[in-house]
Amino acid sequence: MEQRPTWEQYFMDIAKLVSSRSTCLRRQVGAVLVKDKHIIATGYNGAARGLAHCSECGCLRQEMNIPSGQRHEMCRGIHAEQNAIIQAALHGVSTAGSVLFCTDQPCVLCSKMLINAGISTIYFQGDYPDPLAKALLQEANIKLVKWGS
Repeated sequence: MEQRPTWEQYFMDIAKLVSSRSTCLRRQVGAVLVKDKHIIATGYNGAARGLAHCSECGCLRQEMNIPSGQRHEMCRGIHAEQNAIIQAALHGVSTAGSVLFCTDQPCVLCSKMLINAGISTIYFQGDYPDPLAKALLQEANIKLVKWGS
């Protein structure tokens, strides 16, 4: 009989599945917010509701050769972590004390939102070139766990 995955592996696997919905041409990211071992919201990166997806109209950041971790405002997409927080808010679910499982380390913009959303722990798999994000999360006493290391 196959061994059951740990809760952390289970939620990280779901974050990877959620990332498959991404319409970003550069990086597919999935996020899962969990509270008391229950999923309260998910999010993936892509254009705002009702707008054309980058997979349909192209990537401005790619056209302008903007490196990862810079000039976030030059993107039509919303990050996975932001979408997860927005989904929780849209459905009236508190994120205070929840845990984030994300396929990538949050950027500085998402990190600030996660701090204010009351996230207690962040599990992430892929690195993101944003040392300020890590510094702010550490200063806010949010536990950062690099998955798979």
